Amino acid sequence: MKMNENSILITGGAMGIGYSMAKYFHTRGNTIIICGRREDRLAQTKKELQGVHTFKCDVANPGDRNELFKHIKDNFPKVNILINNAGVQRDIDLTKGHDDLSSGDSEIRINFEAPVYLSALFTPFLSGKENAAIINVSSGLAFMAERAAGMPVYCATKAALHTFSIVQRIQLAPLGIRVIEIIPPMVESELNMEGRRKRNMLKSPHMISSDDFVEKALAKMEEDIDEIRL
Repeated sequence: MKMNENSILITGGAMGIGYSMAKYFHTRGNTIIICGRREDRLAQTKKELQGVHTFKCDVANPGDRNELFKHIKDNFPKVNILINNAGVQRDIDLTKGHDDLSSGDSEIRINFEAPVYLSALFTPFLSGKENAAIINVSSGLAFMAERAAGMPVYCATKAALHTFSIVQRIQLAPLGIRVIEIIPPMVESELNMEGRRKRNMLKSPHMISSDDFVEKALAKMEEDIDEIRL
């Protein structure tokens, strides 16, 4: 895959893996647009990565997704890569029934519905473009839910995104759109800080920094590997 002279939209690009990807691609001569929910983080990223474009958007909201697509179509018609990176992770106690399930952000809407519907919006837009790709960021926990039983919906949504990526890859191949899945291990980030603190896992010898992970993962992407895990 060609790693420069692209125009790339990254959801959740102001922190964690998304921010590291924005840095990586920015330094390699790509046009970068990131979206996120927090104005302060978007402003900080724009300050740190000169020339990166930002757009406030909650990808869980259908109206926001439509506005994001319209913004890209009207202002960045050369976008050829969509990176579905935005995600949330929550500890959920299923024994508490509906209350605990609905007490925070919906992982189903953010982690799975958003990539599916954003991909649907962007597929005709990307079709036929040089180096066109959709990159879905799932998780190693999609394959080892028994080790993360306290995060049941997160594991399930990432497993669903893995399956979706497989069939999406098959269906979009005739359009010239490459579908790549990035499967992170345990990465240092602000994801589910409360849960990590509760399990004393804010730091772990098994963790990798987001910058190190992205450097290694995107090197594999350059080798035309479609399912990337370390």
